[in-house]
Amino acid sequence: MSLRLYDTATREIRDFEPLVAGKVGIYHCGLTVQGAPHIGHIRKEVVFDVLRRWLERSGHEVTVVANLTDIDDKILAKAAEAGTPWFALAYANERALHAAYDVLGCLPPTYEPRATGHVPEMLELMDELVEAGHAYPAADGSGDVYFDVRSWPAYGELSNQRIDDMEVAADADPRGKRDPRDFALWKGHKPGEPETASWATAYGRGRPGWHLECSAMVGKYLGPAFDIHGGGLDLRFPHHENELAQSRAAGRPFARWWMHNAMLNLGGSKMSKSVGNTMLVSEVVKRVRPVELRYYLVASHYRSVVEFSFEALEEAGAAYRRIEGFVRRADEVLGGTGDRTGVACAEFAEAMDDDLSLPAALAAMQAVLREGNKLVADGPSDALRGTLLSVRSMLGVLGLDPLAQPWAGGEVTTGLRDVVDGLVGVALEERAAARSRKDFAAADRVRDGLLAAGVLVEDTPAGPRWTLEEKH
Repeated sequence: MSLRLYDTATREIRDFEPLVAGKVGIYHCGLTVQGAPHIGHIRKEVVFDVLRRWLERSGHEVTVVANLTDIDDKILAKAAEAGTPWFALAYANERALHAAYDVLGCLPPTYEPRATGHVPEMLELMDELVEAGHAYPAADGSGDVYFDVRSWPAYGELSNQRIDDMEVAADADPRGKRDPRDFALWKGHKPGEPETASWATAYGRGRPGWHLECSAMVGKYLGPAFDIHGGGLDLRFPHHENELAQSRAAGRPFARWWMHNAMLNLGGSKMSKSVGNTMLVSEVVKRVRPVELRYYLVASHYRSVVEFSFEALEEAGAAYRRIEGFVRRADEVLGGTGDRTGVACAEFAEAMDDDLSLPAALAAMQAVLREGNKLVADGPSDALRGTLLSVRSMLGVLGLDPLAQPWAGGEVTTGLRDVVDGLVGVALEERAAARSRKDFAAADRVRDGLLAAGVLVEDTPAGPRWTLEEKH
């Protein structure tokens, strides 16, 4: 079975074939760095990280471009409110985004262009649109340049809307527009705005509009036509609709596939900065292990709306710990499996090829795990080794293998684990001595003392083993 993906533009699942055999180009809209990322943002990063890993596992060379919007109305407003330069605010939040990538084990993009570094490409695209009659400078001398939506009959094709049925955004400024639905390619510099937040053009000083930025940057790194354009479903309109219109109007074929992940909701509303219901990644990982948060974000189908709760997150964490427990126990019984590569089970591969059906893929892995848990009790065997390698292969696709980076080393760092292992070993020797003299009360006190310190002792046929018990 070959990979099949749901295309938001055609609203159907289609067989995926890249433009160039063996090579896949993916662009997904990165963060507007007005603030630190919340877990709603990072769901998109995890979704496309898994897609990338599966494509690479399937033999493709994948190029991922994820832009950073580091100049924007909200960035300027928040910087002014904080009394800090706009570029300092943007850079601080860019670093917070990278920290979120790292803490959740996301592979970094192949390229991560900043909007401010690609103004020449934006001006070139804008000039092409003006010359072709699809864009115009505002007649009021403001320096604004707008895309003329009525000049492009296909406008609305991505979101399946007719222009006349589109409502004008509540915060849209109609000043200088031919039609209130026309969108800004360029915004003229306004009194009171930092001079550093503007660039010289034939229309006067100004800065790029959000939509123009993405079309220009993807064109530079992936060319006029590329395979997959992704992002959160909330970006389909107007952002992606506008990207598509201006790119096609400039003669660029643009994306062949549109992939949108559904929202992560909190209290019934989309998680967003604007409504104040954010859950910053940096805060959530103080309550749960990052790998468990990643499992939670992976476990649902990417097109399913997820209603966030810490109760659901705890349940996901418990489910992951059961998987992790098998992997660590089996690896211990086998004396380490090294870096050998296993093969995912056929049901897992079929689920992944079916529009990244993660719930079905996890169910397939659980079936393998059940057999693996039976094998662990019987001691080392080729069957156990094959099962472990298969499970690790599947977890690797999901970025969840506890024996691979960044999760390798377990619950504590390698150096600290050696120290803890020695101290716990002394306590376990005392417990063993107490049990041998049938002083079970003393043995229980040692076990309970370790548990109070967060160390869970499990008696196995091969002797006692310990793990850290998470406390949230």
